[in-house]
Amino acid sequence: MKKDIRKAIIAGNWKMNKTPSETSVLINEIAPLVKDAGCEVITCVPYVDLSAAVEATKGTNIKVGAENCHWAESGAFTGEISAAMLKEVGVEYVVLGHSERRQYFGETDETVNKRTKAVLKAGLKPIVCVGELLWERECNITEEVIARQIKLDLWDVTAEELKNVVIAYEPVWAIGTGKTATAEQAEDVCAFIRAQLGKLYGEEAAAGVTIQYGGSMNDKNADELLQKENVDGGLIGGASLVAEKFAAIVKAATVN
Repeated sequence: MKKDIRKAIIAGNWKMNKTPSETSVLINEIAPLVKDAGCEVITCVPYVDLSAAVEATKGTNIKVGAENCHWAESGAFTGEISAAMLKEVGVEYVVLGHSERRQYFGETDETVNKRTKAVLKAGLKPIVCVGELLWERECNITEEVIARQIKLDLWDVTAEELKNVVIAYEPVWAIGTGKTATAEQAEDVCAFIRAQLGKLYGEEAAAGVTIQYGGSMNDKNADELLQKENVDGGLIGGASLVAEKFAAIVKAATVN
């Protein structure tokens, strides 16, 4: 990490876990463990848990994020949530384009782009997820896949708006599988992402973008991953649901 020029961020992605009451309990367990964090700490929770999370994080250094949002400001989109709704609740970050959204719910680079622009317009900060399938890695087209996603997901996003964008590299083959990219693999792709941002926005702008690693980072491998220059934090799945494990990852981001 290069914390002198860009923000280090550890974000928990709870996925479809925890009720509102359970959310309050877990955040109350996490908060004292991360109060001295040397990085940004975010908890991204299901829609129904957002109010409980915002309330539980008051007076702490923990920010609250949502796991998705719609691109329209309002309208006939039954079951969807707009960026304006999230902002009024107290959300600061929104995870977009997660591999599970792409795999199970028809998310495309076009819809990720529309959501990203809506989140930025509302004054929130998107965590935009990119990553390759196992088959794509085996076919040696990881860079082509990532370059395409970066170009499309950030289409028409300005250099000024980029300052509020976080990129999360999530090799799909390492999501929920227990498999993790090696520190070298994570660094290679995160560095490639930064290089692509440099081509699109200039090297100075690219140097300031936080690029997280999001493939099964946990309390055991976080230290090695976070020692890499272009790995600026993590988007944490299962380990974010256990206070001690999440705190250990935050500690790793603090000391590196």
